[in-house]
Amino acid sequence: MFKGLGNWLRRFMAGRYGSDTFNMVILSGALVMSILGSILRLPVLALLAWLPMVWALYRMFSRNVNRRYQENRRFCGFWQHLTDKNYRYFRCPKCRQTVRVPRGKGKIAIRCPKCGEKFIKKT
Repeated sequence: MFKGLGNWLRRFMAGRYGSDTFNMVILSGALVMSILGSILRLPVLALLAWLPMVWALYRMFSRNVNRRYQENRRFCGFWQHLTDKNYRYFRCPKCRQTVRVPRGKGKIAIRCPKCGEKFIKKT
């Protein structure tokens, strides 16, 4: 019986995106909202927690794999920038390329690897 159910689920999920890091963050946020709504006795917050849950399910069952992959890639890049303690990230004023430089070096001249533009920033 369970073998047939597993086969059905495998066939159903074929071609769909599934779960990723972004989905786990969305679901974690929904869980926190739901728990806070219950503890603080705010039914509105508990009901609003359903919106991110539905969004995560939509992403999980989506057949637009490329779009979901791009969303996850952008989120992971954003998260890396927030949590990176060793480097600072700057945008080149000329070509908008992101340039990574080490933290704690004071004012340095940064050379863009793409266009060669030099600009000075404090790290």
